[in-house]
Amino acid sequence: MRPVSTLHDHRRYLTNFDSWRTGHIFTDVLVIGGGSAGASAALEAATLTDNVLVVCKSGLSESTTRYAQGGIAAVRATDDSIETHIEDTLRVGCGLCRRDAVEILVRGASERIDELVEWGMRFDLTGGTLALTREGGHSVSRVLHAEGDATGREMSRVLCERLRANENIRIFDDCFLIDLITHEGRCVGAITFNPEHGHQLIWARQTILASGGAGRIYRETSNPPVATGDGYAAAYRAGARLADIEMVQFHPTTLYVAGAARALISEAVRGEGAVLVDRDGTRFMESYHPDGELAPRDVVSRAIFQQMRETRTNCVHLDARGIGAERFAKRFPGITKLCRDFQIDAGRELIPVRPAAHYMVGGVLTDTDGTTSLDGLLCCGEVACTGVHGANRLASNSLLEGLVFGTIAGRTAGTRAGNGPEVPSRGRISSANPPSQRTELDLQDIRNSLRSLMWRNAGIERDGERLTESREIIEFWGHYVLDKTFDDTQGWETQNMLGLSRLIVIAARERERSIGVHYRTDGDAADQSKPLRHLSVHRGEDGLRLGRLDLDYNPCD
Repeated sequence: MRPVSTLHDHRRYLTNFDSWRTGHIFTDVLVIGGGSAGASAALEAATLTDNVLVVCKSGLSESTTRYAQGGIAAVRATDDSIETHIEDTLRVGCGLCRRDAVEILVRGASERIDELVEWGMRFDLTGGTLALTREGGHSVSRVLHAEGDATGREMSRVLCERLRANENIRIFDDCFLIDLITHEGRCVGAITFNPEHGHQLIWARQTILASGGAGRIYRETSNPPVATGDGYAAAYRAGARLADIEMVQFHPTTLYVAGAARALISEAVRGEGAVLVDRDGTRFMESYHPDGELAPRDVVSRAIFQQMRETRTNCVHLDARGIGAERFAKRFPGITKLCRDFQIDAGRELIPVRPAAHYMVGGVLTDTDGTTSLDGLLCCGEVACTGVHGANRLASNSLLEGLVFGTIAGRTAGTRAGNGPEVPSRGRISSANPPSQRTELDLQDIRNSLRSLMWRNAGIERDGERLTESREIIEFWGHYVLDKTFDDTQGWETQNMLGLSRLIVIAARERERSIGVHYRTDGDAADQSKPLRHLSVHRGEDGLRLGRLDLDYNPCD
């Protein structure tokens, strides 16, 4: 590990608090986030303890899980195999995956699918059996889906119903994670904010971070507004180690309408036969990859990006006319309605699309049981880095990851909560940041500028000079924002977005070799002599520290 910078790394807590003056809540297991990972973790932990608390930034159902369209990858067909799914995942991950994590993911799929069916999830059927489709990077059709293109929404419905019906689980909505609390080198809970109750200290024997992604740090994103990277930033401030944080996946196809927010056009549309064409109607993907439109997402995103640059256009087009208008409307009712809202007949007209930030491949470093480098803290879902995705996530492995590793993290936390130490009910924990210099800040302007900067300099293509420039700009903004004490959600979110963006550009500058979603246009991108390593960052006593980890790392080392 080597120190990189001390600037802005001395700030431990974003808010001032005093445990003698703040409301207290006690629980055995605290779960931060209610998406597929958080819900799975809470439900499993509740089988081992009767005191589980789930806190959600917005409403329980408002997570990136709810907006997932494509489906869940699982081996269910006779022409498929566990080994094939494992190899597809490893191949798309470009050699950076942890094989043991991939095997756990793939082998755990069927049990989680059967569980969802038992709980009442309405998967689409064909002839009485589960319908399967193919997506990019998969060698066979193995993606299950629900309500055509609303798999995440249906899964969210089922999991929320199970959470609300469980007497061992409490749910706090509109509960913003400000920071994880540490005491004597151990995570002992979190400080949160609720508009009605104000600041609250939640003490927990075990804390599970399942706070989702960070797509909103980019101007172009498929993510909902809640995805501002709060969990990553809080874990970093608490001293947990993060890994491969520079690995950000861009979805190739989001609907492009000037002035409107980007909306996902599922990869399953291409799996059903749609093709990508340029402004002249010419299909181009076959010249970039032998799998054409079903190449891995990083390949398709870069191809579209290059095609847009060469043709000097703001988008390319998805041609789904070969699917047929009636079949398209039946298979993709949500996308049909989305396009219709913008006067586009998706089954009969070309759909304008372009890439957008979609998924954080890296995250808080964890072992395969959810353990992080910070005692008392576990992590699962998109905010975690188990090594299962390597340098590029295989399509529809994300919901599966939440289900499988969420369940494992819940089991680990529930077991440890029964044997773990009591939370500190005595003693005093406080944070008293000095008053910051009074500055009139336009936080929305800073956020907009940051998102544009990240899209331009730390997006689909990157180079060292622009990454260095980005770091300098972010740290300049940080002089006015990161050391200021806010008492509102917008201020905390902005600090988290700046802090996480800074980590991403530092790590992206450090990793000079192109791999997967991390594509450097400078340097010797094709140098295969350099060994593959995971790149880690954490907050040490002397500031931000960078390190490299072998593929079979132990997060606690």
